[in-house]
Order: sequence, then structure tokens, then C-alpha cells
Amino acid sequence: MKHPLAERFDGANEILAEIDSRIPHSRDHRAELRATVDAYHPERLRLVVTEIVEETATTTTFRLASPERVTLPPFLAGQYVTLFIDGTSRPYAIASSPARLDHYDLTVRRVPHGRISNLLIDTVRAGQLLTTTGPLGTFHHNPLFHGDDVVFLAGGSGVAPAMSMIREIADRGLDRAFHLIYGSRHATDVIFRDELGMLAAQHPGITVDHVIAEPDADWAGATGYLTADTIRSRAGALDDRMVYVCGPQALYPYALTQLTTLGQPRKRIRFEANGAPSDPAAQSHWPTGADPAGEVTVTVGGTSFRTPRCRPLLDALEDNGLRVEAACRSGECSLCRIRIVKGEVHTADEARLRLSDERFGYTHSCVAYPISDVELDL
Repeated sequence: MKHPLAERFDGANEILAEIDSRIPHSRDHRAELRATVDAYHPERLRLVVTEIVEETATTTTFRLASPERVTLPPFLAGQYVTLFIDGTSRPYAIASSPARLDHYDLTVRRVPHGRISNLLIDTVRAGQLLTTTGPLGTFHHNPLFHGDDVVFLAGGSGVAPAMSMIREIADRGLDRAFHLIYGSRHATDVIFRDELGMLAAQHPGITVDHVIAEPDADWAGATGYLTADTIRSRAGALDDRMVYVCGPQALYPYALTQLTTLGQPRKRIRFEANGAPSDPAAQSHWPTGADPAGEVTVTVGGTSFRTPRCRPLLDALEDNGLRVEAACRSGECSLCRIRIVKGEVHTADEARLRLSDERFGYTHSCVAYPISDVELDL
């Protein structure tokens, strides 16, 4: 029977004949393929803390390396690893350069009453072994789609992925214009201040502007917040340049409003996923009359427990010794996906669900909240 390709492409008959004449390849490549995949996309890494740097009074960088001194999996500037500790996990952006794969730098800022940030800063010591995922995340520079002239709005420890991008430009001598506008409450809160100044002085394509909300009398730079006027005065006309935004959750809606005021298209603004919503009940589709502090029952298999409606299901499951695979904890990666067998769940706006999820009852447990008694399938 004549192959349909033969009628559509010149030379198809010759190619098909060559394929038919080849000796079938029977070698099993599965082990080789598995080893290659694991080298680039490992589920877990066992890393040792080789150095601890106090960046500011509230911020510490942990340098992690392989105990065997092997090269770490490659990553794109802006990506993160998820750190597993104390029965839970947290994602941290890699602040080091992708050009240097002998280590990953994770920069952690102390969060008031924060369970993991305080634990890391107060207890982790050099020589300690930690477990992480391999590099993950979609918040990274893609020169094909994002161009070579970008603006980055950072707040607080949101400067970590920007630092990775800047260090890569310096290490690889990239011909790229990168303008960081970095907002901090006080001048003493600025992370990487000396290195940022040095890199900007040494590389013409790197520009760094600091904006201090509560300046001391001797501060001579920009003050206030990352307003539209401040962005315009520092970066000039955006002209559809790609704008990255990373920082505390409150920065995101604020930055979107300011950038929209400047006429920046939404498709040219990239936000880093940054945790579950601080107040899920404030979202428009939170059910009327559902008290966020009220408790409901969650059932998984033969296990049942009580939890407040305002606590993400992922956290509630971990509280009760039930481990769900997780990475971003922000609704993006989908690793913590679970199925709702019975009951009502509020899925936050942050969840990037698949089109089929609603039809088959799936949600992302890191940004899902039990409204009624629920039964789950993990």
C-alpha cells in the first residue's frame, strides 16, 4: 500500500525505503535515559551547607553544594529549589549565577513568626546536610520571548532572582540591558547592596536604582514606593520592555496598577509566584457566610482531622502527618494536586488549574481551602 506521505512530499519514497531497510535497534536505553533525566531534573538533592553569609540584620544566604563535589543540575536565572525541613517545605529562589554550578545560594529573609525562615536562620550551621528538589519554576529570563532589554521591580528578598540574572550577565559577559529598581523599607534592609553597586559600575548594561520607603536623613537616593512616577523617572518609557516583579504579596497588585497606569501591556509583565494568599476570604469568590476561622473536618482514607477554613489544605495535611509532594506552594507547579471526593473547597485565584481539573474535581492543595467537611483522594 502506498504511504500517504509519498503523495505529499518530494523524495518521500526514497526516505521511506531507507527507513524500511534499517536493522531494528533493540538495545534497551531505559537505564541510560533515567540517568540522564536524573542528572538534569532530580526529584531530590542532598546538599551540604558550605558557607553562611549574613547579608543584613534580617537576611542570611546559605551556600549549598554537593557533598561529593560534583556539578549541580543546571538552572535558568530566576528559578528556585524547594527546601524540605521540619516536616514541610519552602521554595527559595537561587540567588547565585547559572554559570557557576558548584553551588546554589539560597537567600532567606526572616519573616515575623515565620516557622521556616526563623528555623533556618537560627539553627542551620555550616556542614549541615539539607534536602531540596532540583531547580524548578517558570519565572526566568527567556531571551527569545523577553528580549535583551528588561526591567525588574523587586521588594525585599524578591531581589534574589534578580541577583541571579545580574550575576549571569556579569559572569557570561551577556549583551543585555537589565534595570533593577529595588524597593526597601530602610537603607539597612538592602540585600546585596555592595555587590549590586560594584556590578553596576563594572557592566554598562546593568543599572541599579534603590528606592527607600523610610529613609534616614543622609539618604540621597529615591524615596517612597515603586510608584508609576518613580518607575518612569528611573527606567524611562517602558516601550513594552519585559518587566519582572518579585517581592512580598502586597507588591503584586500595587505594581500591576502602577505599570498599567504607564500603559504597560499585561502580557509584558511577569510575576513570580509567591505563596498562598494572605487572606483567601478577601477573594471575590469566597463563599458568603463562610467564617474563615470556623473549623471543618478533612477525611483522607481512614484519617480524619479538624482544621480552620482559612488554612491551606496542604498545610493542614502536613500538620497531621500526611505528606503530599509539593514544590512552589503558590498554585503554579501542580505537584500538590489532589482530588476532592466530597465537599466544597475554595480554590484561590493563584491556582493555575488545568482545563480538566474542575470537571474531574482536582485542585492544588497549597492554595485550596476547605469550606465544608471534605473527603480527599491523595
